[in-house]
Amino acid sequence: MPVSNRTIKLTMAQALVKHLASQYVETEKGEERLCGGGFAIFGHGNVICLGEALYQHRDALPLWRGQNEQSMALAAVAYGKKKLRKRFMFATASAGPGTTNMVTAAAVAHSNRLPLLMLCGDIYATRLPDPVLQQVEHFANPTISVNDSFKAVTRYWDRIMHPAQIIQSLPTAIATMLDPADCGPAFIGLPQDVQGWAYDYPVEFFEKRIHRIRQQSPDIRDINDAVAVISKAKRPLIIAGGGVQYSEATEELKLFAEKHGIAVVETIAGRSNMLFEHPLNCGAIGVTGSNSANNLAEKADVILAIGTRLQDFTTGSWTAFAREAKIVTVNVSRFDAGKHMSLPVVGDAKLSIRLLDHALASYQAPSEWTDLARKERASWNTYINDNISPTDRAGTNRPISYAQVIGAINTLCEPKDRIVAAAGGLPSELAANWRTKGIGTIDVEYGFSCMGYEIAGGWGARIAQEEDEPHQNTIVFVGDGSYLIQNSDIYSSVLTGKKLIIIVCDNGGFAVINKLQNNTGNASFATLIKDSRLAIEPFSVDFEAHSRAMGANAETVNSITELKEAFHRAKVADRTYVICIKVDAYEGWTGEGHAWWEIGTSEVSERESIREAHANIERGRTRQRPGI
Repeated sequence: MPVSNRTIKLTMAQALVKHLASQYVETEKGEERLCGGGFAIFGHGNVICLGEALYQHRDALPLWRGQNEQSMALAAVAYGKKKLRKRFMFATASAGPGTTNMVTAAAVAHSNRLPLLMLCGDIYATRLPDPVLQQVEHFANPTISVNDSFKAVTRYWDRIMHPAQIIQSLPTAIATMLDPADCGPAFIGLPQDVQGWAYDYPVEFFEKRIHRIRQQSPDIRDINDAVAVISKAKRPLIIAGGGVQYSEATEELKLFAEKHGIAVVETIAGRSNMLFEHPLNCGAIGVTGSNSANNLAEKADVILAIGTRLQDFTTGSWTAFAREAKIVTVNVSRFDAGKHMSLPVVGDAKLSIRLLDHALASYQAPSEWTDLARKERASWNTYINDNISPTDRAGTNRPISYAQVIGAINTLCEPKDRIVAAAGGLPSELAANWRTKGIGTIDVEYGFSCMGYEIAGGWGARIAQEEDEPHQNTIVFVGDGSYLIQNSDIYSSVLTGKKLIIIVCDNGGFAVINKLQNNTGNASFATLIKDSRLAIEPFSVDFEAHSRAMGANAETVNSITELKEAFHRAKVADRTYVICIKVDAYEGWTGEGHAWWEIGTSEVSERESIREAHANIERGRTRQRPGI
């Protein structure tokens, strides 16, 4: 290629990929390439120019062929989570429905504050051939394309109308994805003609750059305000969220809790911040929580919330805490730190915990409060022991439940095996029943609660995991409903040699939503397969045969004993292994540990059961904290 002393002539697509390949990041392993590669489904909108550029850099930026645009972007999201937001992957789609398929994945990344770079084909900048294939025309605004739909679910959005624009746009997109406070998905629309236009780029644009993840120190005045509140606490409680892991502050959290005798409860995103065996780990909090955590939360006089956005499942729609309880929130994001009239400490979790620890000096939570926390923890563990058992106290076999399946796999997995799940009933059951063996080993996508994340996320997590812990397993829990929504990355995992162990729990439809229907006085309707509008007798999908058709090893088991035996076979298998088991749609749900959750119920109904359920929900509202 022609090169001057200060510029290099490249197409916009070539320059974009070359710049991306020259970015590195400091990690605990040293310098690593910032972008771990990407996922692609090529079409006319991205295959010719962007595809050519990616081919030139196929060794530096490994490209994985996707089966579905949404699932490949979800895989990229899971990769970013496993890498603790220090590295990311891109996803590229063409100019029409392939691109819009990724809107859901963008929302998952946005809700969970995770990095994802989307590079998608767009309409022609010249507009000369309009209307083109897959173009959605807006009569009064020709600047709008389907890519504008991503504006609601991205932290950064741009459309490149001239090759020079990426000199500003691409570094800004990267900076957004690496910023702990603003982290989220970035979208760059690439008009099909502009991708191939050439420009004399400055050579500095392609020089190696090493990024560092910013650690924002909190204002010492905020630390002092927080200490003034915490030091007077008689019943303090720590809520640990996903931000603790992203800040790599799990050790600081543990030492802080031990020194000051403060019990720790976890959000779903914060599951595996502490090991199960730690005596101050008092379980998951909130709607999908534990009696131990929720009983402590409603009695606590000071809540120290670290690295959590305080979603309604964590706060029980703001009923989980006493009205008079003071909340101190440590978060690198100003937006999250100031929620619900909290006393905010805006800063990195690791740095903030260290400063709080130093300023609190010898403060200790009263021993009677810490003793109560240990009793609550012990009581909950006794309940879980019974809950995951295949037999009741009389030794009689119970219907197979999610809890039993989870308990069985939990006993057999290795400490660094990674658990992936999402949406439906499994997040609640995992939050309650899973006993953490390794720090940072659980990925339950519940920020956007996206059915279909499970297997795709497992594939992305496996790609990341093989870079760090190649001998550990990636274990996916998925229900039959989510499996049917998105399963094609079983095929992807087999083709790419990224082995997964997938546990398919078949309860005959969307059983957890059927439970919600019934619990609110409604009749079962269009949630379980058998209660849907059907032309024939309902039947179960042969998930074993379906998985085998995509190249996986698979078997169906009929008991927890058989499940354990199958899991041993799966661990030594040479490729993705799918284990299918039927679980009961009605019995065996974890009945304890739930906080109140605000849901919309019918104020007027002909059904008495619905009116009663509405009245019951409204009674719970009286405990809701006021605030914004």
